[in-house]
Amino acid sequence: MQSFSINYRILAFILAVFSSVLTNAQSNAIINTKPFQDGVNHWYHIKDETNIVNPVPNQPQYPESEYQKIADNILYFQRDNGGWPKNYDMRAVLTQDQINDVVKTKSVLHTTFDNSTTYTHIDYLAQVYTLTKNDKYKVGCLKGIDFILKAQFSNGGWPQYFPLEKGYSRHITFNDGAYMGVMNLLKKIINKNPNYEFIDAKTQRKVSEAYQKGIDCILKMQIVDQGKLTAWCQQHDEITLLPAWARKFEPPSICNGESAEIVLFLMDIKNPDEKIIQSIQGAVKWFSDSKIYNTRVETFQAPEFESKYKKVTDDCRVVIDTTAPPIWTRYYELETEKPLFCDRDSKYLYSLAEVSRERRSGYAWYTYNPAKVLKKYPEWQKKWAPNEDALKQK
Repeated sequence: MQSFSINYRILAFILAVFSSVLTNAQSNAIINTKPFQDGVNHWYHIKDETNIVNPVPNQPQYPESEYQKIADNILYFQRDNGGWPKNYDMRAVLTQDQINDVVKTKSVLHTTFDNSTTYTHIDYLAQVYTLTKNDKYKVGCLKGIDFILKAQFSNGGWPQYFPLEKGYSRHITFNDGAYMGVMNLLKKIINKNPNYEFIDAKTQRKVSEAYQKGIDCILKMQIVDQGKLTAWCQQHDEITLLPAWARKFEPPSICNGESAEIVLFLMDIKNPDEKIIQSIQGAVKWFSDSKIYNTRVETFQAPEFESKYKKVTDDCRVVIDTTAPPIWTRYYELETEKPLFCDRDSKYLYSLAEVSRERRSGYAWYTYNPAKVLKKYPEWQKKWAPNEDALKQK
């Protein structure tokens, strides 16, 4: 009896220590909110008359350690269909009026993957549920995953907005990481990331099917130009899968910035089949062939003016620099493969200097992203395509 009593006391002590450690771990936890930064920047710095709420002067923010309050904000903004509207600060300490206005819109189905929306909210809720085991965060997370599954086209792609709306938002969208953000989230789930251990077997199967369809769609959309595999457009027609217009300055073209993210994703696939291998090989060759040398983009202060969209205080120009690393333009014209620029009148331009100052300084016309692919390629090639080096092909 005495031995049992001693053992019981030891067990109780161990449980108390474990509980204390767990509580301390929860209280010291910080969940990164950087994935929301694009929306945060838009909310505070870009005018949008369609916003549900706008920031109040000196809007306070929760520290990242207040993850439950941030997650509660996420739940306020989640719509009844499981998705989210874009361009708000999830760390904002909302006023009661702001909360009321947000909650009133729950039945509105204007929900999106644009500007790192929805898939980032789902992932945050999963992390908070893992720490707290509070069911409301799990429910919100599962509703979000169901939204993603419902939003997927039968061909495997995802639109920018769902339910579908008029205009270019119906297109399959790589721009701003929309498509690949969804794919990376699904990848976490099928790889049994610890934050998704609560996902049931039925949902796991649905996610796996959606993920595979997503890969198949990526491969079908890769642009064949001048008889060779190149890369992808920022957006593809949801029916034909061909490159498509989005905003007036975003033409159908070969888009190196978004394409680099796609190729890096494909490179991480274990035991890639021949289609994936050839897709990567074609894109790597394209990135190598489309390098621009001796070029640097320089940003400088310029007289301030107020555009229709925002206050403009700077400008940028292309300068010759023989020490500069290779760079790529955001767009390359289909068929000619010339570096391509555009303006809000949708006219094709062939130098940055021709673009109006508001668009010239307010958009990323050049990118270094393909350099990440070219850096990673030699190791990938030795492992998965040892007999075919795309960088040595003429």
